[in-house]
Amino acid sequence: MKTIGIIGGMSYESSIHYYERINDQVNKIMGGLTCAKLLIYNVNFEEIRKLMLENKWSEIGVELAKIAKTLENAGADYIVIATNTMHKLADYIQNQIRIPLIHIADCVSDKCKENNTFNVGLLGTKYTMTEDFLVKRLKQNGLTVTTPKDEDSINEIDRIIFDELCKGEIKNSSKDYYIDVINNMIKENGINGIILGCTEIEMLIKPEDINIPIFDTTQSHIDSIVGYSIEKDNK
Repeated sequence: MKTIGIIGGMSYESSIHYYERINDQVNKIMGGLTCAKLLIYNVNFEEIRKLMLENKWSEIGVELAKIAKTLENAGADYIVIATNTMHKLADYIQNQIRIPLIHIADCVSDKCKENNTFNVGLLGTKYTMTEDFLVKRLKQNGLTVTTPKDEDSINEIDRIIFDELCKGEIKNSSKDYYIDVINNMIKENGINGIILGCTEIEMLIKPEDINIPIFDTTQSHIDSIVGYSIEKDNK
């Protein structure tokens, strides 16, 4: 079994999901008392968030690359960034290490294509929705991608993520807001699937809440992580 190296803590809520589900899925596949071999480096998100707000992405990249190297040196066979937004730095981090980085956009793209869904909406942090680091990768995988364009909507979606979901707060008013945004994208852009492009949004939006398929980047990522680990082990 390969050893998973996880850069976590952004937020710790999403990292809990990664740890629990990876181990659960590995155990269901392998049986017995089997669990995943993994290393987690949990960052202090408060420090990272301050750098984000100051637009000091190069400093974040240097720090995360150091962490990736630490995990590599500790025996990780591949690296996982347990958050969507930090994939803004994925190419930089990959260039600093010798082991593979499993990109979250590739994983969710595979799920969309398996479901024959190519016209998708994307929700996430403000960075994910307004910059092209995730959208570009999704398009490279053959998807048509729509994000909210209204600045007020973008800001409110982002606020809910950082002020509520990252703290484990689930509010019905926020759930309703997200559902309204998704339904507007269905009406105006004809999307036939929605990508939850933030590892915390799945806490808020469930498949039964809307009439089109939901593609959760967290679960897509986890499925690929588990598959990579076990398939590589069996070859």
